Amino acid sequence: MPHDHSQPHSLLPSDPELRARALETILVKKGLVDPEALSALIDMYQNRIGPQNGAQVVARAWVEPAYKARLLQDATGAIGELGYTGRQGEHMVAVENTPERHNLVVCTLCSCYPWPVLGIPPAWYKSDAYRSRAVREPRAVLKEFGVKLLEGQAVRVWDSTAEVRYLVLPMRPAGTGGWDETALAALVSRNAMIGTALCEAPA
Repeated sequence: MPHDHSQPHSLLPSDPELRARALETILVKKGLVDPEALSALIDMYQNRIGPQNGAQVVARAWVEPAYKARLLQDATGAIGELGYTGRQGEHMVAVENTPERHNLVVCTLCSCYPWPVLGIPPAWYKSDAYRSRAVREPRAVLKEFGVKLLEGQAVRVWDSTAEVRYLVLPMRPAGTGGWDETALAALVSRNAMIGTALCEAPA
């Protein structure tokens, strides 16, 4: 059977994944890691903790005004109502995007991040460039992410700390009236809840 050489090593995992697997093998062989515990941890961050949780929070706020009010007043409690609690999410604050203001979240000191609702922080969020430039020139950073601000829209930068972590409540896309929570949640990306993207309905 002919082999397609146009994509060399296309079936192999990426280099970081290979390194992770090699490290896992060594740790398991040395008895330092329990394979079952590791599998449970991976399952937790792949399927139970991640931006899909935050998307559910946003979708609920879009369809239930009372929930939205609670979210903006006490984000920790409102997020907890949906079962999303835990380490790195003890003190949450939700900030709402409006036609007058766009919110952007950064952690200038390290990489404080709301894991229960957004999962593991992306590499760019932890980079020195993002952490410094998001504060100095937020509009330029947003432009590089492809965010087109509305005319006259102000930008507010929120600096996460070990005590407080932020979740951006994006604006609900036009043309989604009558959509249910599941359909709305599918429009919400991790970056939109950081402020480096917008939520847009399919054309």
